[in-house]
Amino acid sequence: MQPRSVLFVCLGNICRSPAAEGVLRRLLAERGLQDAVEVDSAGLLDFHAGEPADARMRKAARRRGMSLTSVARTLTGSDLRRFDLIVAMDASNLERLLDVAAETGSDAFAAGRLRMLGSFLPDADRSRPEIEQVEVPDPYYGDGDGFAAVLDLLEAAMPGVLETLLAMPERHG
Repeated sequence: MQPRSVLFVCLGNICRSPAAEGVLRRLLAERGLQDAVEVDSAGLLDFHAGEPADARMRKAARRRGMSLTSVARTLTGSDLRRFDLIVAMDASNLERLLDVAAETGSDAFAAGRLRMLGSFLPDADRSRPEIEQVEVPDPYYGDGDGFAAVLDLLEAAMPGVLETLLAMPERHG
């Protein structure tokens, strides 16, 4: 069986999506599932391509025993075909992903593979449209508390992300 794959997406790939990647990697390690899921992250804009995660996010993650080692990259059209699950941090990210899906002819949204991270929170209202799910706020222009709040949301949602990934049928093609 092929490993499942997930791509976390935010605007610049230096705060929220690399943190999500780190949180899931830690959860996978805790459960001995490192080989069961491929984890990556990407940004919608190329402002920070090639850079490490924001120093403030790395610091907040270190306080929780995580090391964020990914390097920022920009989303590609092939990412929508490659990953089993693509997780947006906010509605604006999801809207841009829908645009990219339309431009590239991807069926990712119709197949239920484009999701908002908030839809994986334990108290998420799954009867609401995906675009209306809880957003992970961008902490870039805020203070240190914003980075901790992002990690709180990510840690709360990640068991649901993992459960969804492991339950997904294998894709072919």
